Amino acid sequence: MNYFRKTYDFLKKDSWQSWIVSLILIFILIKWIFFPLLTLVTGSPLPLVVVESCSMYHESGFDEWWSRNAVWYESRNISKEQFQAFSFKSGLNKGDIILVLGKPQYDKGDIIIYNSVTQYPIIHRIISLNPTETKGDHNSDQLPYNMEKNIQQTSILGKSAARIPYVGWIKLIFYEPLKSQAERGFCK
Repeated sequence: MNYFRKTYDFLKKDSWQSWIVSLILIFILIKWIFFPLLTLVTGSPLPLVVVESCSMYHESGFDEWWSRNAVWYESRNISKEQFQAFSFKSGLNKGDIILVLGKPQYDKGDIIIYNSVTQYPIIHRIISLNPTETKGDHNSDQLPYNMEKNIQQTSILGKSAARIPYVGWIKLIFYEPLKSQAERGFCK
């Protein structure tokens, strides 16, 4: 018991050694305890995701956004009333952190996270169920090379259940300089 008291007292000290040990302990707790538990609870292999692009961004209020995008969605039998009932009807912002829940089945309008031919998982909205197809709310059309058509159930990592706005920028600021000039910064 004396060992635990000494360790606690050391960690409480205001020294660079205790600060480094504290950072290492925090990393270990997050990497090998928090994330595995969160994976178990959410049923998704990727329980937290940072939105890294502007593909789900709505640059204006819903009604104005809909007036610019209505033709595309209505041509695929998605009405304004249906879209308003979808979760996250106002899209997602770059830098949002998304809580991902694994589910055995998904509904039209769900924002799913899935693996494709790209390096990173894609976060887009389901627009068709048979076959499963997606589209980013901010994109003018579906991505090329059929990346959003006929998505296999085994590729889906889960669906967006909740979001924490903009907190993901803590991670993104380290990766932004590596992106092209057009992909950097806040969505416009």
